[in-house]
Amino acid sequence: MIGRVVFAAVALIGLAGAAPVDLAQPISMTAEGLRSAKGRILICVARSADYFPDCSKDPDKRHLIVATTGNAIPLGNLAPGDYAIAIIHDENGNGKLDTFAGIPREGVGFSRNPVLRFGAPSFRSAEFAVSGAPVRQAIRLKYFL
Repeated sequence: MIGRVVFAAVALIGLAGAAPVDLAQPISMTAEGLRSAKGRILICVARSADYFPDCSKDPDKRHLIVATTGNAIPLGNLAPGDYAIAIIHDENGNGKLDTFAGIPREGVGFSRNPVLRFGAPSFRSAEFAVSGAPVRQAIRLKYFL
């Protein structure tokens, strides 16, 4: 009898310390390498390759506009799953990415900091998992012009 009580107590103690993996987890990001403090940062958090990097039509999107900062930016809580982040340093504050001959005039960055060549990276190269623990992405901005 005592053995059963001890086993049950040990099992309950073990479960009490386990974080439920089906609960949303806090996510934050930092924008590294900002060219200036002008403008704002446009952030798109997408859960599907169909809506990345432009998440304007994504029903599950998180689209944020924040002041230009090098500090941590909270993005809220996300349910477990795979996500990708795209950011733009909107230096002139017009709410869009300015380009010249298809080349970005403003800084761009993506989660996991994939190598940028011609065009935006794939969702897969920028995706990260949210599962059972807070997530923080340090995103390096790249300026082409």
